[in-house]
Amino acid sequence: MKYLWAPWRLQYITSPPRGACIFCTLPREGRDRDHRILVQGRRVFAILNTFPYNPGHLMVVPHRHVARLGELGDDEGLELLHLTTAAMEALEEVYHPEGFNVGLNLGRAAGAGIEDHLHVHVVPRWVGDTNFMPVLGEVKVLPEDLTATYDRLAGALRAVLERRTQR
Repeated sequence: MKYLWAPWRLQYITSPPRGACIFCTLPREGRDRDHRILVQGRRVFAILNTFPYNPGHLMVVPHRHVARLGELGDDEGLELLHLTTAAMEALEEVYHPEGFNVGLNLGRAAGAGIEDHLHVHVVPRWVGDTNFMPVLGEVKVLPEDLTATYDRLAGALRAVLERRTQR
């Protein structure tokens, strides 16, 4: 699918290939806003998808490099689910979606772009968000720059997590 306007893709396309897993290296660089890491927990973090299906499309990722759900410890799995539900709550507050696609692409055959590091996709959805543009024109229109998405969503997600610790 083509994008009408996606200036953030140029940096990705023209940058040299990374030798290491981005889900392992980016959280350790201390540049969360630059890498669009919304929040980091003890065992997992949330990051915006650089090539989103819809505004607010994010991923929840364990810090530990694992490819399969069964490789997660109980604490990691619980934190992964906790941050996934908190992200959905923040997305509801900021974008008011009418539904979600939440899932994992496990393995290359299942469509995983980064197959050796498990990550959960959280995609906000609206009735009619698949219209004539992607169906007939093979073009997806994204109405918001990723930096603006980050600015709107990072604070909301932190606020949701703060409220949950007070329960």
